[in-house]
Amino acid sequence: MGIILYLIMGGIIGWIAGMILGKDVPGGIIGNIIAGIVGAWLGGLILGDLGPAIWGVAIIPALIGALIFVFVLSLIMGSMRKRS
Repeated sequence: MGIILYLIMGGIIGWIAGMILGKDVPGGIIGNIIAGIVGAWLGGLILGDLGPAIWGVAIIPALIGALIFVFVLSLIMGSMRKRS
C-alpha cells in the first residue's frame, strides 16, 4: 500500500509543479508521477525533511525539487524541439 500512496503523492506533486510553472510535463500522468518522485528525491538531497510530510513525503522539498526538475526538463525539451 505504501508504494501506491507514494506514486499518488508523486503524481500530485508533479502536477502541482507543472501548474505553478505553466508547463506540461511530457508523458501525462506517468510524467507527473516521475517528476514528483524525482523531485522528492532531489528536494530531499537539497533540503532534507523540511516541513510537513504526507504519506512519508516531505511536501516542501518535494515541491521545490519537482519545480527544479520540471523547469530543467522543459528547457531540455524546448531546445530539442528547436533543433528539429
